[in-house]
Amino acid sequence: MRVLICGAGIAGLTLAWWLRRGGAEVTIVEKAAGPRSDGYMIDFFGSGYDVAERMGVLGELRGIAADIGELVYLDGNGGRAAGLRYGSASAAVGGRVLSVMRGGLESVLRSSLDPGVEIRYGTSVGAVRDVPEGVEAELTDGTVSRAGLLVGADGIHSVVRRLVFGPEERYLHPLGYHTASYLIRDDELAGRIGGRAMLVNVPDRQAGLYPVRDGRLAAFLVHARGGTAPPADPHAEIMARYGGMGELVDRVLAHCPQDPYYDCVAQIRMPRWSRGRTILIGDAAHAVSLMAGQGASTAMGGAYTLAVELLGADVGEALERYERRMRPFIAGKQESGRAAAGWMVPHRAWRISVRNRLFRLADLPGSGAVMGRAFRRLSGSIVPAA
Repeated sequence: MRVLICGAGIAGLTLAWWLRRGGAEVTIVEKAAGPRSDGYMIDFFGSGYDVAERMGVLGELRGIAADIGELVYLDGNGGRAAGLRYGSASAAVGGRVLSVMRGGLESVLRSSLDPGVEIRYGTSVGAVRDVPEGVEAELTDGTVSRAGLLVGADGIHSVVRRLVFGPEERYLHPLGYHTASYLIRDDELAGRIGGRAMLVNVPDRQAGLYPVRDGRLAAFLVHARGGTAPPADPHAEIMARYGGMGELVDRVLAHCPQDPYYDCVAQIRMPRWSRGRTILIGDAAHAVSLMAGQGASTAMGGAYTLAVELLGADVGEALERYERRMRPFIAGKQESGRAAAGWMVPHRAWRISVRNRLFRLADLPGSGAVMGRAFRRLSGSIVPAA
């Protein structure tokens, strides 16, 4: 079987690894000019952790994981409002969690690929036509690729989804927030942060700072804003939105590049993920949003599940079985993301106060069992036990 994957992100790389292992001929096209190192810090557990273990790359991921000891919430004056020890959360899921940069995870997955997988950077899909037993894709470099299956793994703003399923606005559901992220180098600030993740939260805004293993810091910003279109000047929007949140945030803003990563916070909801010999996976099909906190893990779990189905059945039957398996799982993750949004970045000060009290209670003696049950629910995996 020949498979064309559009998107060299987490979902696309994972699917390519498993399909190639099963003997498929795989080509990946990626619109970016080369491998990307940007992104934000993610807590990697659940389905993704299970798949990474089966791929044999956990050692490499541990080697790039950040050593974060505590999550600390600060108020607008810089005072400690609440905290949660990472060890408590890790113990609740049997230690099966890592804090890694999204770009670092992609790098590990990319380096683990079989050399037979071709990745063509600076190339995307320009048009798609159904042909007998497959698809024919016109690529943006002027070539034509014919495959038995086209996989859209090209993210929340998927080109493949637009070409095959219709305009983005049919499927993209904003949650009322926008987000930005960037990496900074500030040795004095890194020394002050130490092994802690620091978050400053005021109504409608949250600014986070995470230590990265190479000594840099990852800035992660979320604020309430309607609509999906980015502002004309994302840098100016960030400076206006987050200015006045205290000395720590002002220090982070001083490092903001002119072109930071910036996007709306949204989910993708579709009645079907496949049409003919084209299927969407990862954020292209079912972005759960950063509020759910499991986009990377869900992408890896879905890619593994699709590969298992494709390597064991007729393509049409495999796509049907994949959707039946994944849909209930994705529905639960998306529901969790919608429910979490109002508590992750609350609109009202009283919600911030309630959330902080809950975090303080989580660190009290005897709270481990309750917290453990909550984290185990979050870490539910689509991957069956080995």
